[in-house]
Order: sequence, then structure tokens, then C-alpha cells
Amino acid sequence: MTRKFKRPDYEATLNQTITLSDALPPTHLARFVVDIVAQLDLSRIYAHYAAVGGEAIAPEILLALLFFAYATGVFSSRKIERATYESLPFRFVAGGLYPDHDTIANFRKTFLPELQELFVQVLLLAQAAQVFRLGNISLDGSKIHADASKSHAVSYKRLLELEIHLREEVGKLLTLGERADQGEVSLPEGLNMQQELALRQERLVNLAKAKSVLEDRAAERYAAEKAIYEVKLREREEKARQKGRKPRGREPKPPQAGPRDKDQYNFTDPDSRIMKNSTNAGFEQHYNAQVAVDQESLLIVANALSNHPNDKAEAEPTLESLSPELGQATGAAMDNGYWSEPNLHACEQRKIEPYIATGREEHHHSWEGFFATSILTPPPDDASPKVKMAYKLKTEIGQMIYGLRKCTVEPVIGIIKEVLGFRQFSLRGLAAAVGEWCLVCLAFNLKRWHMLQTA
Repeated sequence: MTRKFKRPDYEATLNQTITLSDALPPTHLARFVVDIVAQLDLSRIYAHYAAVGGEAIAPEILLALLFFAYATGVFSSRKIERATYESLPFRFVAGGLYPDHDTIANFRKTFLPELQELFVQVLLLAQAAQVFRLGNISLDGSKIHADASKSHAVSYKRLLELEIHLREEVGKLLTLGERADQGEVSLPEGLNMQQELALRQERLVNLAKAKSVLEDRAAERYAAEKAIYEVKLREREEKARQKGRKPRGREPKPPQAGPRDKDQYNFTDPDSRIMKNSTNAGFEQHYNAQVAVDQESLLIVANALSNHPNDKAEAEPTLESLSPELGQATGAAMDNGYWSEPNLHACEQRKIEPYIATGREEHHHSWEGFFATSILTPPPDDASPKVKMAYKLKTEIGQMIYGLRKCTVEPVIGIIKEVLGFRQFSLRGLAAAVGEWCLVCLAFNLKRWHMLQTA
């Protein structure tokens, strides 16, 4: 064969001298993250460090590592540690140091409460750089896996069965012990009566705690379902009054109080809950993550997290996390999962004009309906809030603001889950998951800001 091929010289390649400035161009995300972290006020974090002690790694390094790692889809502290040896961008962000995974994990867990303040600081820097100005926002939520094992969960029905079974075993052990003390029988070889009793008593305590949590959740669910039921009754009565006859369809069923047999408690992460998984229609241990996105810049301006299975009560805590330092939001677009009168009041109290869908959107419109040019008639003053909202969404401004919802907040959630790959929390417990979700949103904003700046 006469054709020539380029052959590698691996020995020469291994001895080749490469500078990080050559490998990382000035517009690289790693440089951008380091520059932003250098501008943050970290006085609250430094206040946690003792005045004396061994030489510690500066918080700037660990923060920059976490921000860059989450922005590039690396969430494991062990993987972050390995990247400081194997990845040039990570080596630059770490400043030539190699923090071990315990240091990274402990720093992340310790300073989760300070992340919300840093989240706002990054947005204020973005405002100063004229990257965004707060205007209309879009809200949406998504279910994200908790770090919880399905095999360590128990249903309410099974919990009651286990409780009865354990009490029977405790009774049998106590009876056996009494008979052994009286000399009627001898204990089986290797049986430690105190240890066996203590083990079952501990399990009973854990089951009692799980039972109490499930009963509290059931009471919370009943209150929410009762409020929805009463709203449906009022709407049905209004339709009957307007039409002068009984509305079609079945009357809404009143909710049932108390826990249900399939209500589950997870011993790995008790704060997480079983929620419906939209990807496979199954049920998994999840948290409900919420974001509010600026419609112009697509930066996340507020975030929240809960263990509620639906979004009915999620608008207010998400809006509550919107810092007043960022300015005044003008309008908020939400899908029908957020429709409720308390959410309307939450927006009005914050002087935000709500645009909330009152029902499911039709996916297939007839051509007659699409090209119809009907004149909108404003509803009467005594119309229900639902009727007034439905009218507002049909107006030109309503269609414009609500129409941007799908192409603003939904892509942001899609990028977080599909591009960054964040589909499961690394930390357990609601408080820790809240902090980690804030870290994810902060990292997304850095990545988005970097893209807007280099575009």
C-alpha cells in the first residue's frame, strides 16, 4: 500500500507542555465562573470559620468548583474530586489544588442556607451587567427523584399490619421470658431476650413516627381537597344560576378524610413523597421543584421546593422567594395546575398581574375556530374569578404573556433535566434538597448568563 498515514507519538504527546491559558480560551465557562465568584460577598461564609486552625481551602475555590460542576452536569463530590486531576477546566477552577470529596461534600452541606443569598447576588451582578431586567415571569414545576430507596418504603396498610405483628411478637417474647423465669421452659440457645425486645420496640417507635407523618399528610391533603371541592360547588351553583337549570355532569364528590391504604412513608428520606412520574406513568419518591423564569432573558429569578404532589399551593412560596432587590415583576404566567383563588391573591398582594390558565389547553383546534373573528365581551362585574381570568387570557396582552410560558420556563426545566442531567438529588431531607435545588438554579443562571454574554 502506497498511501501514507499519520501515526501518533504517544511518548512525545505525554511529554508535551500545555499551559491552561492555551487550553482555556478567554470566553471559557470556567474562567467566567471564577470571575463571578470573585465578585461575590462571601462574608457570611467566612464568618463560619474559626479564627484559628489549620490552613483551610478558601471558600471561593470550593464555591467555584460546585458552581462549575453543577453547570456542566457533575453532581457527585467524588466525580468533582477526580475531575480536579483529569479535567483541565476543573484544574483551573480548583486553582491547582485537589480538594478531596469529603471536603467538597461537607462544604456543600454546611453552606446550603447561604446559597439563596448568593443566588440573588448573581442575579444582581447580571442586572448590573445589563443582561436582564425583571419583567414578566413564567412559573412551572417538575418532579425530581429523591435520594430514597423504594425498598425502604412502607404503605399505610402494611404499616398497620406490621404494627400488629410486632406487638404480637413482643407479647410472645414477654410471655416466654416470664415462663423461663418461673422455670417452666428454657430459652432457645443464642436468644438474647433484651436485644430482641429492644429491636422490636425500636421498630414500633419508627412505625409510630411514620404513622403520625402519614396521618398529618392526610389531614393536609383533606384540607386542600375540601377547598377545591367547595370551589367546584360554587362554580356549579353559578352555572345553574346563569342557565336557570341544573348543570350537566356528575356532582363533585366530597373528599374523604384520613390516610389511604396506598399512602407511603420512606425510611431512607422521610420528607420525600410518592408522586406520579410523567415519563412512565409510574409512581416514584420525588420532590416538587419550582422555578420562576424571566421571559426575556430566561434566567431563573426565583426557586422553591416542596413535597406536595401538585402545584396548587406552589405559586405563593415561589413568588415569596423572589427577592425585592431584583425589582418588580409585572406579570406571571402559569398553567392550569396553579389555578386557585389563593394564588390570585398571592399575585395581587405582590402587585403582579396573574395570567393563570383556568383549564386544559386544546391541542387540536378546528379551522373554523382558528380563523373565527369573534368580538370579546367583557364578563359582568359579579362574574367569578375563573370567568374573569378566562376572559383576560383571550385578550391580546393575555395571549402574548401566557403564550410565552411554554417557550420560556418549560425549556429551562428541560435543559436542567436533559442537558445538565439533574434528575435526582444527592442530599436527603427537605431542607437539604431545597438548598441543592437552589444550587442547581444558580449554576443554570451562570451557564445561561455566560451564553448570553458570549452570543
